[in-house]
Amino acid sequence: MNKFSSSNEVSLFRLYLLRALYLLIVVGLGITVWPGVIHHDKPWAPMEGVVTCMLASFSALSVLGLRYPLQMLPLLLWELVWKTIWLIVVAAPLWSAGTMDEAYHSIAVAVLGVVIFPFIIPWGYVYTHYVKKLGERWR
Repeated sequence: MNKFSSSNEVSLFRLYLLRALYLLIVVGLGITVWPGVIHHDKPWAPMEGVVTCMLASFSALSVLGLRYPLQMLPLLLWELVWKTIWLIVVAAPLWSAGTMDEAYHSIAVAVLGVVIFPFIIPWGYVYTHYVKKLGERWR
């Protein structure tokens, strides 16, 4: 067996934590986003439509994470990276300048949920499979 193909390197407990995180995403976005996707009665503003559809696709793909928590790790990494960038580039300057309004504050509170991701993501697995492992051939 290839040393990069075994999920035995990630504990069962960590796999259940990952599944719980995917479930939290599925249920949370299922409650907050999907009703608007299914029952919207007027066109969305451009960015509202983009954000809503991206969140809906994120929750739909997170369903796969329930079955394949390690294979779907790039989805969690994407979420961790964009939220971290947003917190650093958008929220932190507003907060430090004392100019964060209620709209930005409510987004920041929602985005701050990402703080649990680093404690759940199996970083050894990420390093072994996405940094150390050779990539697929180019031709």
